[in-house]
This record gives sequence, C-alpha cells and structure tokens, in this order.
Amino acid sequence: MPFLKRIMKWILALLFVAAGVNHFLNAAFYVAIMPPYLPWHIELVYISGVCEVLLGIALLVPRLTRMAAWGLVALLIAVFPANLHMAIHTERYPQYSPVALWLRLPLQAVLIVWAHWFTRSPKPD
Repeated sequence: MPFLKRIMKWILALLFVAAGVNHFLNAAFYVAIMPPYLPWHIELVYISGVCEVLLGIALLVPRLTRMAAWGLVALLIAVFPANLHMAIHTERYPQYSPVALWLRLPLQAVLIVWAHWFTRSPKPD
C-alpha cells in the first residue's frame, strides 16, 4: 500500500475512534442533535459510538480493512438523514451556524469517498 494511502487510513481510523469515544464522553451533545423522529436517542448515540470505535480499529487490521471500510460507508450513509435534518431545521439548533450545518453535508460525502477508498482489494506490490 502506498505511503500516502497508509497515512490516510490511519487518519481516518483515528478520526472515527476519537468520534466514537466522544459519543460516550459527550453523550448529551449527541442526544441534543438527534432528530425527533428517531426513537431511543441515548441508545442510538451509544450504538453509533461503539460502531465508530470498532470500525475505526478494524480499518487498521489488514484482513478486516475492506469490511470495516464498507461498515464506515454504511454508517455515514445511515447518519446522513440526521445531518440533513439539522441543516433543514437550523432554528432547532441556534447554537450552530446554519452555514456550518449545510457545509457538513458535503463533508459527509468526502468522508464516504475517503472510506470507500479502502473497500478495494489491495494491489500486489
């Protein structure tokens, strides 16, 4: 695996592990941004936190990398509606800039493409 791709894999893994841990350290923050149409807010916050930590770690295990990358793609797609909800209903989240809430949406696409990069079989050296 080329050096840049290896570094990018570590960065992505660390981002997700840190984000997942943050779901437990700051659960109230995540509960507050949950769309009202979703049930079990605290449970979903903890489940998504566990998924982020486990998938971030699994991304670094060579035989689990592809599965973990697909898991991250699925997770990012699964949370996209909540991010879209925040952008559409900025009045419910006055502590955040509406521009920032809208900019999160293309950032989500970047993260999906980044995770998808690791779903391909590695080319032999």
